Amino acid sequence: MAPAPCAICKSARALIIRPKNHHKLCKACFIAIFEAEIHHTITSTSLFSPGDKIAIGASGGKDSTVLASVLKTLNERYNYGLELVLLSIDEGIKGYRDDSLETVKRNAVQYEMPLKIVGYDELYGWTMDQVVETIGKKGNCTYCGVFRRQALDRGAKMLGIKHVVTGHNADDVAETILMNLLRGDLPRLARSTSIVTGDESSDVRRSKPLKYAYEKEIVLYAHHKKLDYFSTECLYSPEAFRGSARSLIKNLERVRPSAILDVVRSGEDMAKLVPAEVTGISHCKSQKVSLAATNDEEEGNGRLWN
Repeated sequence: MAPAPCAICKSARALIIRPKNHHKLCKACFIAIFEAEIHHTITSTSLFSPGDKIAIGASGGKDSTVLASVLKTLNERYNYGLELVLLSIDEGIKGYRDDSLETVKRNAVQYEMPLKIVGYDELYGWTMDQVVETIGKKGNCTYCGVFRRQALDRGAKMLGIKHVVTGHNADDVAETILMNLLRGDLPRLARSTSIVTGDESSDVRRSKPLKYAYEKEIVLYAHHKKLDYFSTECLYSPEAFRGSARSLIKNLERVRPSAILDVVRSGEDMAKLVPAEVTGISHCKSQKVSLAATNDEEEGNGRLWN
């Protein structure tokens, strides 16, 4: 049986079955369409303006590494006029973050981007290892998420930056939407579907250029571009509820490849039906919500930006 040709160029041999729609593509066409879709997400939502200084939340994981690579490529290709900087948070988790930061340092050289590393010990006077030693593993992801988000904001302010981009992907967003639906939490559902997030306590905004990119396609892109990334999970594993939502999403994807984007789009449509007064919570209340919501709303799959 002759090899199947690429569904786009019709000439090269198809090497990739695209997870999003099962189209058979050659390597070059897959990379091109992946980058084109990220470009469309950026331009259709007016994420950036020429002259913007953007901090890329960099952990060394696949998502943030792909985000840095794609933004560098698109910035040069389409002349976005952006100044890109890598911003990493060192939570002080030995055997995990210290190793991943070595990857980030290599990325900074590879992508010719400045790198700023901000540590919990520097900002708060203690590390996450010390926190876990004191309170145990239960609930530590929630606390760490709040600390990291604040650290990102403070690191951005040190750099004079008001916009941080993170590597949250479509799988992360779909999981969060499902979790908020199961909890009946309409205010959080509305916030979690937005491509741009922030809170009243900070003038630093955060956005998710990879919001519509499948995790599997991010892995494929990293593989075929031979990107250097760190793949070890955090030693303090994420909460069980998100893991259950993730399993359900993966099961749906096996039956219907478009399921992840279907959930994301449905979440966006439902969010439009939430009255403004429901999402417009007070500053004091929003701080309480942010502590409970950090891992499910902001942190994707238990990591802040991987």
